[in-house]
Amino acid sequence: MLLAIDVGNTETVIGLFALEPGDEPPAGARPAPPAPPEPAGLSHHWRLSTVDDRTEDELALLVSELLDLDGMDVAEVVTGIAVCSSVPRLTTATRRMASRWFDVPCVVLEPGTRSGMPILYDNPKEVGPDRIANAIAAHDLYGGPCIVVDLGTATTFDAISSDGEYLGGAIAPGIAISMDALFHHAAALRRVELVEPRSVIGRSTVESIQSGALYGFAAQVDGMCRRIMDELGHCSVVATGGLSEVVAPLSQTVEHREPWLTLHGLRLVYERNVRPAGH
Repeated sequence: MLLAIDVGNTETVIGLFALEPGDEPPAGARPAPPAPPEPAGLSHHWRLSTVDDRTEDELALLVSELLDLDGMDVAEVVTGIAVCSSVPRLTTATRRMASRWFDVPCVVLEPGTRSGMPILYDNPKEVGPDRIANAIAAHDLYGGPCIVVDLGTATTFDAISSDGEYLGGAIAPGIAISMDALFHHAAALRRVELVEPRSVIGRSTVESIQSGALYGFAAQVDGMCRRIMDELGHCSVVATGGLSEVVAPLSQTVEHREPWLTLHGLRLVYERNVRPAGH
């Protein structure tokens, strides 16, 4: 099975995919908990905090313990690894982990990796690997033109043409970063839970902050998507990222929410770079 690892600035998401028919977790493995619809073949997934000074040995131990918690032996289950990372230090550590502890093919999504998608950025090397993985997955699932909205540490907008080309996009500060800045610079305001308030017009400071954060960022998503559509025509809009769960339902333009979009893209990249015997 394929171990897909998406290392973000704030969170690391790990998924386990079946690569071939019959390539399933062992009979004693604990099934994954209920979650939003998952990409085909994704049997297990885990979401962790990103710690940028973890060593390759610590990463290997962490992966082994995660699989062990679900009743799986990493040496028996994992037959391939795919990685994308927004944290250079962890890119190196994860690559070393795969080399030292796993005798399986490993694909790291980076410049020079076969992605199957033309990158039309002025400098393709500047595009984050997670953005490429998201674009590949969204086009595979919904065709083009499409827009991917990734609500993570940053809020990114990525545009994919009808021909499956990565066109570019936009980057804005994410919700968590913006809220941290607000609380840091406004002494009278305190942190709140990001849940939908009773109405747009908040009747308390807590509700006012919730309204501004959730409806405000949903409006940002809609405004940016509409501006992109002014250039591309109607697009399918796909939301992903850790905060898509709370923002996407409030958006008027988001049509699909895919929390495991990056993992799906990593699986596709792995398959385009590592061909099973006989293929």
